[in-house]
Amino acid sequence: MHTRLTEMWAAVNKETGGRVQVKIIPENNRMKDGDPDPLAMLLRGELEFYTVSGNGLASLVPAANVQATPFAFRNQAQALHAMDQDLGDYLREELKAKGVYAVPRGCFDNGMHQITTATRPIRTAADMQGLKMRVPGSPIYQEFFKTFGAVTTGMNINMMHDALKAGRVEAQEDPLDVAELFKLYEVQKYVGMTNHSWSGYNLLANLKMWQALPEDVQRAIERNTRKFTGLQRADTARLNRKLRGELAQRGMVFNDADSRSFRAPLGGFYARWKESIGSTATNLLEAQVGRLDA
Repeated sequence: MHTRLTEMWAAVNKETGGRVQVKIIPENNRMKDGDPDPLAMLLRGELEFYTVSGNGLASLVPAANVQATPFAFRNQAQALHAMDQDLGDYLREELKAKGVYAVPRGCFDNGMHQITTATRPIRTAADMQGLKMRVPGSPIYQEFFKTFGAVTTGMNINMMHDALKAGRVEAQEDPLDVAELFKLYEVQKYVGMTNHSWSGYNLLANLKMWQALPEDVQRAIERNTRKFTGLQRADTARLNRKLRGELAQRGMVFNDADSRSFRAPLGGFYARWKESIGSTATNLLEAQVGRLDA
């Protein structure tokens, strides 16, 4: 994503004759003084643009958690199609009401989430009992794992490797690219292919700043967003397809988990999840993927 964002803003700079210059600050290079919240900075206008997952937006717009709905999407393509259609449009309107402009078709792909562990393979939901997991996101998302008896801990992703190495947690759930990029193969042994949720990163802008931009600049940003999110999505799909083999060569042991054992006890959880994201988001999601509790 960093590579494609760099290319995107270079293209925007060129197309606008140098009128738009954007400095990209990687998340792991954020200032440590008070660990400022980038979303709050975006709302105050201290950042002009920000990329963040639906989980990271849930405190502002609870409906954004729809992107992380457990066992909703079969694959990345289905999730991205939903984000590019009515469901994504609805989230954009909800964010606009909060002072945030979500750039159309500006959802970068992170991929389908899997569970890695240091201590035991995850073959069925029963294997989750007592598992100490690093889980990002909102309390309702963490509740999903607690349904199976897991003990969840939230922490910044940059702290995760050390926490896994020290044994403060023994497992995590993220797409395979995270296991590669954060060298989790050094501290994790097993990978349960659960495909339990999907995540992407939404390109957001401060609304007042966006509205002040000339129309031709807005169109240049939107046009290049579509182009470079498409390229990044293809990059991520290729990476996640090949990583199972590459991580296995690094010593990680893979198995395909029994998704039916995970879905079976989720009736009560889905009722609370639907309440948290709201009826409109639920209806738009189920129009794309079918009933969650079917």
